[in-house]
Amino acid sequence: MPLTTVTIMRVGRLALAVVVALTGAITTGSAQELKTWRHGILEAKSDAGFIMMADRGGFAARRGLKIETQQMKAGATVMKALIAGELDSVEMGAAEAIVAGARGADVKIIGCTWPGLPQVVLAKADVKTPQDLKGRTVAISAPGSLPDLLARALLETYKIQDSDVKFANLGADIDRYKALVSGIADAAVVSNEFQPIMPPEFKLLVEARAIVPQFIRLCLTTTGKVLSERRADTVQFLAAQIEALRYATTHRTETAKLTREATGAKADDPRPEFIFDQAVNDKQVDPTLAIPAERIDWMQAQFVKTGVIPKTVETARIIDTDVRAKASALVGK
Repeated sequence: MPLTTVTIMRVGRLALAVVVALTGAITTGSAQELKTWRHGILEAKSDAGFIMMADRGGFAARRGLKIETQQMKAGATVMKALIAGELDSVEMGAAEAIVAGARGADVKIIGCTWPGLPQVVLAKADVKTPQDLKGRTVAISAPGSLPDLLARALLETYKIQDSDVKFANLGADIDRYKALVSGIADAAVVSNEFQPIMPPEFKLLVEARAIVPQFIRLCLTTTGKVLSERRADTVQFLAAQIEALRYATTHRTETAKLTREATGAKADDPRPEFIFDQAVNDKQVDPTLAIPAERIDWMQAQFVKTGVIPKTVETARIIDTDVRAKASALVGK
């Protein structure tokens, strides 16, 4: 019996429906096969294009993982969530991870993403030199944090007593920057992302890398428990991070675009491109995730010196180089 036009159309619609249904099933199945990985970071800033690329760029999904990124305001909160088992990993200050490990917490640094320092000290125009900080208020963060240690290293470098300066513990970068702009503080240790938008009456007093070049900014950290229970997944997670950073550091437009999506920055906001150029040109980001043990040793010594920790511990106790080595072998050169 010959097929009519109506019959052909019906068959076509049926075939299309079957294809759509099968495609949906395949997509759903693939999504269900992804393993959830809970990852904590500090609130998205102008470096978010680098930090979120593994998740938003699809690199983790290709490694069989679905990253659930949780943003938090303070480094201490992120570390507490990791130790409590609420997260599988975090990307946060190396300082917090080192201090927690030295104090006996079950944490392991598994790769360092930002060994370079983008932090700066911004100040009022009348603070012409670090010596002018005497009798002034400097906005920092919690004891042992990068802002705290940078401020104290700055004073030591210029032979200024801590007692000659008033410290204001004001949490996140944005809080410290607002304190400076509002007049609560005379100087503030902040991310360099505020440089291109700061009012003309403020100035760059000093760059962190000139004061503490050994200091490590951000590392990926997990716990011994996660490594014991999900070691293979941790390797895949690090492989995704390596691939994501390789891409991010070589794709300026895409990385800046992701930053804007993550932070809600407007098209005329100069910060995403500013941070990208600084990070790449100064080699602040390391796609290999190398763990500089000698710099961790140096940081521990500084923490003891400032009374943050009572004594140093063997760096081998707070790092795990095996998962990074396996991840590197997995992605190749």
